[in-house]
Amino acid sequence: MSKADGDPRQRRPNIVVQEMTEDTIKFVLTGTDTSIANALRRVIIAEVPTIAIDLVEVIENSSCLCDEFIAHRLGLIPLVSHKAADMEFPYDYAGDDETVTDVPIELRVKCVSDQTEDVTSNDLMINGDYTQYDTVKPVHYRPSKRAFGDATASGAPADGSQADGDKHPILILKLRKNQEINMRCVARKGVGRDHAKWQPVATAVYRFEPEITINEDLMATLTEEEKIKFVESSPTPVFRYNDQTRKVEVDVPESYTYDGECLKWAEDMGKPGLVDIRAKEDAFLFTVESTGALSPEAIVLNALKVLDAKLEMTKSELDIVKSEMDTAGVE
Repeated sequence: MSKADGDPRQRRPNIVVQEMTEDTIKFVLTGTDTSIANALRRVIIAEVPTIAIDLVEVIENSSCLCDEFIAHRLGLIPLVSHKAADMEFPYDYAGDDETVTDVPIELRVKCVSDQTEDVTSNDLMINGDYTQYDTVKPVHYRPSKRAFGDATASGAPADGSQADGDKHPILILKLRKNQEINMRCVARKGVGRDHAKWQPVATAVYRFEPEITINEDLMATLTEEEKIKFVESSPTPVFRYNDQTRKVEVDVPESYTYDGECLKWAEDMGKPGLVDIRAKEDAFLFTVESTGALSPEAIVLNALKVLDAKLEMTKSELDIVKSEMDTAGVE
């Protein structure tokens, strides 16, 4: 059989998006095995580039928190990283003046009131002549007057806007009267394998897609009340009771979390085998939750590009080895 005809044993991975919000994407990966699913998950966590604060120079810190603690907290603030693809990694910098590797950020706040002042991500000041990277900013960023150079101003947004729902700024530290914080920071491009602050996701997990089969003959022996109790035994809406046909039907199979509650209920009722639940070996339900640095769809697309590049590199290396073996006459 020629390659044009296609090898029936060859797997053809496919992705179907089930749900997508501003922060989360859920999709089904089919036509592959666990090795590829786990590789995709690991690439999502550790190989998708983002931007985070990497260097911190402490000029003044009279707060109750030590320098290293604040620097660590600054590094963990997610920065919008849509421009990460246009930046170079610091270790790849070739000395080109037009290539941007560093985005300067400052934090200057002094408490002059008797009330405790919250220092948040809204107080970070994006500096320098990097106007092309003005999108490198904290998530849900609504700059305060402090972010425009007035260290003693209020921490409220300079434009007078209010927080939208749960999109509040990230608390960095608190200051009492006459306490001051002054730091110069440098944000750089990086990946999660180097430090967790560059991870684009808060969650990246997958589970096997379940294949659920109801034993109709055994289900017919249950009363209507027992059927309803069986449906309710599952903590997720896997089954539903059809009032018209008076039958239990599989409603949302992908919501099954392998908790085993419905199987346990069937055994307690003396009906083992009432339902058969098996994990499909070539279908995986992914849930990816973004930190806000990148949109969830961008994270998945970038991860697929990275994975594809790795596979191409591996293929090229194998082709070179094969060519060398053929030249040497090795079988």
